[in-house]
Order: sequence, then structure tokens, then C-alpha cells
Amino acid sequence: LARTKLILKTIKIVTLCLLFASSGVLLLQSSHADEQQLKIGFVNPVKLLELSPQGEKALRLLEEEFRPRDQELIDLREKALALEVDLDKNRLVLQASEIKKKQRAIDSIRRKVKRDQQEAREDYNIRRNEELAKLQRLVREMIVTIANEEGFDLIVEQAVYVNNRIDLTERVLQRLQEE
Repeated sequence: LARTKLILKTIKIVTLCLLFASSGVLLLQSSHADEQQLKIGFVNPVKLLELSPQGEKALRLLEEEFRPRDQELIDLREKALALEVDLDKNRLVLQASEIKKKQRAIDSIRRKVKRDQQEAREDYNIRRNEELAKLQRLVREMIVTIANEEGFDLIVEQAVYVNNRIDLTERVLQRLQEE
């Protein structure tokens, strides 16, 4: 019983010592924080990706890259439509076997259009994501460069509210335009 009381008393003393020590550390930290203010900035990455000349260029290049495939799909759709119009116009004079043959050809072209369209969409998304990743790396490098040059402690990309005073989006966009 005496030993238990001694252990409890020791625990109380250690707890009080830790409490005083942590209070002192907090006071030192708060006085240090008063001396040195944090410099915080904000950037809107969506705006940077949409408005940067590099983003516009990447989009233009993607459109050029996929224009021939888009044209092929348009041509195939027009071919299927022309065959369908021809079939409808001549249905009364064609034999049943000829009608089935033309209908199978139309259906085959439509299936090919669907497959090719799906494949083109997947390829486009892959390429778009590659270009977006390159652009994001460039934007992040520019943000880090500005942060280092201007002595920022923290730059965030998402916030509920942002004062224009800390919004760096236009500065980063200007730097991207200069590059």
C-alpha cells in the first residue's frame, strides 16, 4: 500500500513536470512565431492548365493528331448512311437475299464505327493524360521556382476562401507565358 502511494505520487510529479515543460515549449514557439510570420500563397491549378499557352498548344497538337481518325469515322458514318438510303430507295426492286446482304454490310460498318470510335476515345484520353501530366509538371516547377524566389513557406492549391493578396495564379500564368 505504501509502495502504491509512492508510485502514484511519483507519477503526479512527473506529469506536473511534463506539463510545465510543454507549457514552456509552447510559449517559446508562440514567441518565435510572432517574430517570423509565415508567407502563404495560393494557386488555381485548373485556371493555370486552361489558360497557359502550353496548355493551349497541347490541346491544338492533340486535335491535329486525332483529326485524321475523326475524319475516318465521319467517312464511315456517311458511307453507312449512304448505303442505308440506297437500300431504302431500292428495297422494292431488290430480292430478299440482296436486301439481307446490304443490311449486313450496313450493320458491319456500324459495328466498325462503334469499335473505332471507342478505340479513338481511349487513345485520345491516354494521350490527353500524358500531355496533362507534362503540363502539370511544368506548372509545379514554376510554382516551386516562384516560391523559392519570393520566400514562401507554403503554397496551396485548394481552399474554401482565398484573399487576392495571396493568390499567385496570375504571376505563375505570366511566367508560363514568358517561357
